[in-house]
Amino acid sequence: MAASEKKLKVAIMGAKGYPYVYGGYDTMIKELGERLVAKGVLVRVYNHRALFPEKPKFVNGIECIYTPAIETKSLTQLTHTFFSMIHACFSDVDVIFVVNSGNGPFGIISKIFRKPTAINVDGLEWLRPKWKGLGSKYFFWASKMATKFYDQVINDSDEMRRVYLELFKKDSKVIAYGANPKESVSAEPILKWNLISRGYYLIVGRLVPDNNADLIIEGFLKSNSDKTLVVVGDVPFADEWAIRLKNIQDHRLLFTGYVTDPNELAALYSHCYAYFHGHEFGGTNPAMLKALGYGCAILALDTPFNQEMLQNGKHGWYFEKNPMAVKSLVEKAESQPEKLENLRQTARLGLTQKYNWDYVTEQYLEIFQKLAKD
Repeated sequence: MAASEKKLKVAIMGAKGYPYVYGGYDTMIKELGERLVAKGVLVRVYNHRALFPEKPKFVNGIECIYTPAIETKSLTQLTHTFFSMIHACFSDVDVIFVVNSGNGPFGIISKIFRKPTAINVDGLEWLRPKWKGLGSKYFFWASKMATKFYDQVINDSDEMRRVYLELFKKDSKVIAYGANPKESVSAEPILKWNLISRGYYLIVGRLVPDNNADLIIEGFLKSNSDKTLVVVGDVPFADEWAIRLKNIQDHRLLFTGYVTDPNELAALYSHCYAYFHGHEFGGTNPAMLKALGYGCAILALDTPFNQEMLQNGKHGWYFEKNPMAVKSLVEKAESQPEKLENLRQTARLGLTQKYNWDYVTEQYLEIFQKLAKD
């Protein structure tokens, strides 16, 4: 094959792997990786060896490499990326794409090997309550290192771009996280939890402090609503905060834990009265995009990121960070059902072109091709 016809080869690392889907990064790798393969790109994804009992070399045209990690809560992700970066730098890949700002320092390895790199730095990790003291300092430093060592920094919102410019004096390319409009599905799967269509509010996300499920629960339980608040999600490790939350006793509160069946999750989104979004730090949030895609009425914490995603109130209502604000918004939502229905009818319009996975892929491909040429 002539040099001009050589296929672009991209290594992707920093998440749990492919086709494993646990969080937003894993979803992005799946959606992006499969589309890149369809465009003729050779894609290699670095998987957490411990998470994959079966280790096929190729899945849907994507090459899977299974690298080890030091399996502790704080070191798993970082050591996995470290070993993956070493492997990629000794390989024939043209571009290395890394996700997660915590992996910022490892860009120095690719610098030494002169491998072109890009990193998606996501949210303000150093502000998350779960990272206290040294953890918070590490993520701030790691994010700064990402701006020093990687050839291209990518953020998923204009607000995150502004933050990086202000704090680190580094401009970045904004490429939103993707989502596509979804068809509403039958309510039958929600019967599993004795729920009825429009008879419940929904929260989807990890049970961690910065997602503010505690605040939403407290405010909801203060309201006069006779609906149920359904909380989907958990944490993958023993955690006192999450345990305390799940021990709250009230007949209007339902914790489902993880919902891994896509049809059940689709039904929960499609038939909720409103979707609560309490995520405080980060750019484009996958759970909120899903809610828009399924046509949910969205009640979101008032942050610059959520204002940007909901187009300053065009596709949702906001609440301040206190339980009484949540209580008031619940009672407003139930007193104005016609306005909630209007939010549902227009929600999918919030998924403008910038959130379309095909458009997202085109932007990433353009960056990878440029890096490979430079």
